[in-house]
Amino acid sequence: MKQKKKKISLVQITELKKNFLSKALNTVCQSAKCPNIGECYKNKTATFMILGRYCTRGCSFCAVEKCDTEFVDISEPSRVAKAIKELKLLYSVITSVTRDDLPDGGARHFAKTINEIKNLLPSNKVEVLVPDFFGDTKSIDIVLNAKPDVFSHNLETVPILYDVVRKGADYGRSLSVLKHAKSKGFRVKTGVMLGFGETKEQVFEMIKDIKNINVDTLTIGQYLAPTLKHFPVVKEYTKEEFKLFEDFAVSLKIKQVISGRYIRSSYLVEVNFKKF
Repeated sequence: MKQKKKKISLVQITELKKNFLSKALNTVCQSAKCPNIGECYKNKTATFMILGRYCTRGCSFCAVEKCDTEFVDISEPSRVAKAIKELKLLYSVITSVTRDDLPDGGARHFAKTINEIKNLLPSNKVEVLVPDFFGDTKSIDIVLNAKPDVFSHNLETVPILYDVVRKGADYGRSLSVLKHAKSKGFRVKTGVMLGFGETKEQVFEMIKDIKNINVDTLTIGQYLAPTLKHFPVVKEYTKEEFKLFEDFAVSLKIKQVISGRYIRSSYLVEVNFKKF
């Protein structure tokens, strides 16, 4: 007899949040106000945000707070690993704020976090969602040498909108980060959001770019402004439109495509990892 999945209550979510807070750990689930927080916690996954709470860039769509610099807590990697063990998480995503103030962009901190998790929990899967490291392959290789199970970097939007949505980022540079990781034999993933004012033709061209560098997994979701102060939602896409983009990506033979309104790059990562 097939068992029904247990639902997670608001009380349980609150307890999990308190647990993270007591360990002085940040999760992007909370910091970026993700709409899927309950479902992911229920499936024993979480996205830890390392290297502090403040980002050195000012993406107009993102709820993470901005600041030029911040102290790096060298004990954070081991605390993340211990939290994963205590919470009995099976699959974790490690992401970070962008730290342009650090010489390596925080790459060594990423590597140390992966190593701490793998040493404590050898069977656990670790996915990293990294910033662009200004395209520095040495920094990217520091992360790759720690052997994450999935290497992810989000394009977020079409190139023409980078100046207004992703200030400080560069579309070509982000593609090069993904291409470099793929060239090293890693499973590579990227995520995009729709609703910033892009055209369908621009989305199709972006998907072609993603295919051209042989990205393994593509997630496509609807942009939802976290507050009224953030970049406004220009268009709400329908289920049929999300299916249209998914079908196009599949027709190009991108191996795994997850598309829909609430899809985010870290959405149900363990489930999708096993389906790959």
